[in-house]
Amino acid sequence: MQTRRTALLSAVAAAVTLSAASARTACAAPRQARLVRLTLPAPSGPCPVGTVSLRLVDASRPDPWTASRPYRELMIGIRYPARAAGMYPAAPQMLPGEAAGFAALNNLSGVPSDEVDWSATRTHAHEGAPADRDSGPYPVVCYSPGAGDPRSLGTTLCDDLASRGYVVVTIDHTYDATAVEFPGGRVESTVLPAEYAKAYPDPDRITALLRKTLAVRVADTRFVLDALPRALPRGLRGMPDLDRIGMFGQSAGGFTALQAMHDDPRIAAAADLDGVLAYVQDDSTPGNLSTVAADGLERPFLLIGKEGNDLGTVPSWDSLWRHSHGWRRGLTLRGAEHATYTDAEVIVPQIAHRLGLPRETVVENIGTIAPRRAIDAQRACLAAFFDRWLRGRDDQGLLDGRSDRYPEARFFPR
Repeated sequence: MQTRRTALLSAVAAAVTLSAASARTACAAPRQARLVRLTLPAPSGPCPVGTVSLRLVDASRPDPWTASRPYRELMIGIRYPARAAGMYPAAPQMLPGEAAGFAALNNLSGVPSDEVDWSATRTHAHEGAPADRDSGPYPVVCYSPGAGDPRSLGTTLCDDLASRGYVVVTIDHTYDATAVEFPGGRVESTVLPAEYAKAYPDPDRITALLRKTLAVRVADTRFVLDALPRALPRGLRGMPDLDRIGMFGQSAGGFTALQAMHDDPRIAAAADLDGVLAYVQDDSTPGNLSTVAADGLERPFLLIGKEGNDLGTVPSWDSLWRHSHGWRRGLTLRGAEHATYTDAEVIVPQIAHRLGLPRETVVENIGTIAPRRAIDAQRACLAAFFDRWLRGRDDQGLLDGRSDRYPEARFFPR
């Protein structure tokens, strides 16, 4: 969720410079009574939300990051429309091991990780709540986070989609995410900072690392789609409509979503939230295009960028656009930053208010757009996109730029 760079590599490179300082801060003994506790906004849809977490094992491939593991192991979360949800506990945003790993490699600029109780945040999804089958089966939307981020950093958008009648599958990319906690409390931490340190400063090795990172993420996504039908707990079987699958993600997760759609015909529509589509260290660098950017797409896609990211400034987006022949839309949110499209949009202002951090810290992380406006616009655009292509519903002109509800949105090209 870096703001200083926005390419796939941002979280990897920044983690190298931030890890030592953050680790020292995280290891300091905090005063528990003074730790900042955070809240997340309630979903805007009519459905209560339930959630379960699942461990998946891909025995067909060894783990690409850790030679000692002869298989690839993932954790996923499933959000879904539920009933009687209030009788079940609200799920944490991060488990204790995940929270500790996130604090140790916190890449929020100027935000002290030892003054926040990252494990205390509760979501609006309820653990193990029974599924609401009255309106199912429901379309499926997969979510991939940015490089180095846990799947939980997309909670605000994922819970909202579930509340609107989607089964949302969130993916933790093990050894990429800061920390992934498995059943029993075992935690596996990111290897990306160490991999980047080995590659730097050789540009060819850095490019190879970027290619590997993205290839692993796409393989993870395709495995999850393979495994999902048999992995679902009994109470969720038949809930997801696996003939209607979409995907979205932020930063490297947005790259993953579009590349996975390019590679896998099961994904019918995908949205990229400020993710470059090339193996470069800066969004504005030409060349080293991914196959999705070079080939284009025939299926519908949505690009949403921070202010300044559009077809004229991001060469890989321009290539994708020129080589695509299906439905496509692109927009930027005025005043948005790279991390606007994560839960940083809601948590950074809270931390800044409680700790008296300067406004410059907030702006560096999430830009100048009002958080409520940013969240409302993201929710509306994502829901309109998936409603249009997974449900056949009219978006009332929102994605055609004919709505004045969100003046912060500037559509491109114009």
